[in-house]
Amino acid sequence: MFTRIFTLWIVVSVAACTSGKRITKENDAVIKISSLQFLDEYVIPYNYKYNNTVVGGLSGIDYDPYSNRYFIISDERSYTSPARFYTAAISISNSKIDTLIFTSVHTLKQPGGAVFPSFKQNAQRTPDPESIRYNPKTNTLAWTSEGDREVRMGKMIYQDPYVYEMNREGYFKDSFFVPANLHMNAAEKGPRENGVFEGSTFADNYRSLYVSMEAPLYEDGPVAGFTYAGAPVRITKFDTKTRKAAAQYAYHLDAVAHKQIPDSSFFINGLDEILSIGNGHFLFMERSFSMGTLQNTIKLFLVDLKGATDVSGVSALHQNKNYQPLSKTLLLNLDDLKRYVDNVEGMTLGPLLPNGNRSLILIADNNFNTIEKTQVFLLEIIP
Repeated sequence: MFTRIFTLWIVVSVAACTSGKRITKENDAVIKISSLQFLDEYVIPYNYKYNNTVVGGLSGIDYDPYSNRYFIISDERSYTSPARFYTAAISISNSKIDTLIFTSVHTLKQPGGAVFPSFKQNAQRTPDPESIRYNPKTNTLAWTSEGDREVRMGKMIYQDPYVYEMNREGYFKDSFFVPANLHMNAAEKGPRENGVFEGSTFADNYRSLYVSMEAPLYEDGPVAGFTYAGAPVRITKFDTKTRKAAAQYAYHLDAVAHKQIPDSSFFINGLDEILSIGNGHFLFMERSFSMGTLQNTIKLFLVDLKGATDVSGVSALHQNKNYQPLSKTLLLNLDDLKRYVDNVEGMTLGPLLPNGNRSLILIADNNFNTIEKTQVFLLEIIP
C-alpha cells in the first residue's frame, strides 16, 4: 500500500463525490466484528487552507450516511481562526480512499451566539474541542470540550469540561449536566489537565450519549505507565432527553507501549475515542506515545458493557476491587501494520464497502506541527 497525498479540488457539485455503497436507513442491530483489516491511508498536506482557515488539529470525526457527509472537528483553541468544525466528502473507490473534499466550515458558537475567544482574548472561555457526533433524529451535533486546568496568560484557569449540542451551522442549542466529580478543582481532585472529555458516542437509538475521559481522575489513581496497566478511566452515560448523567463505568487502560527516553520525559496512554456498534458493544481506541519513539501506538478494542458496575457512587477507584470494569478484547494494534502512524484521535463508522462489509475511518491530529501528519485511515470491519 502507498500513501495518497491530498489532492486539491474545486467543488462544483458535491453530488459528484460518492463513496461505496450507502447506508440508506437506520440500523440498530449489532455490528459484528471478528477483526479489522487495513485497506488504505490518505494524507491531508500540512498547512492546507480551506475558506481562510488552516486545516489541522483534526481530533474528531463522524459520518452521516443519509447525506454521505462527514463532520470533522478541529481542536485549535481559536489561535489563528475561531474554534470550528468542517464538513467533508470522502470518496472510496475499489476499497481505497480516492479523494477527500472539504465542503464547508462552521465556527463553534457560545451560548448567546458569539464565537469562542482565544487565550489572549479570554482564557476562561477558550474551548478545547475533541469529539463530535451527529444525531440524525434531531439533526444536531454534540461536541465535547476538555476544559482547562493550567496557567494561561499568567493566570491559573479552572474551566470545567462540557458537552454542548449545536445545530449544523455551529449555533449552540443546549448543554449536558456534567457530574460534580468531573468538575475541575484547585486541589488535586477530579480531572487532570488534558485528560478529560476526549471521546463520545451516541447509543441506544440515540437515547444515550456516552462520554469518555482520557485519563484517570486524581482520586482514581495514577496515569498509565510503562510498567503500570489497569489505570481506570470513567465513561459517563448521559440520557439525551434529560441531559443528565445516568451512570458511570470504569475502563482499564493498557500500559504505555514504549518506555520514555529519558526517564524524566513525557509519556501517555489514554482513551482517545469511543464508538457504539450496538446493544452495549463499543469500539474503544487507546493512544500511547512516549518521548524517544517517533510514532504513536494506536490500539482498537472491542468493549462490552454487560456486567460492568455503575461506579457513579464510587468516589475513588484506586485500589478498589469492589467493582467490575468494562471488558475489552484487542482487535488491532496499528503497530502491527509496520507503517508510520501519527496522533490518531478520531474514529467513525463509514459507508458499506463493495463486498457489503462496513468500513471504519480513523483520522489523526497533526497538532499543527510540520513533522506530524493528518492521516486518514480506511479499515474494513470483518464480521
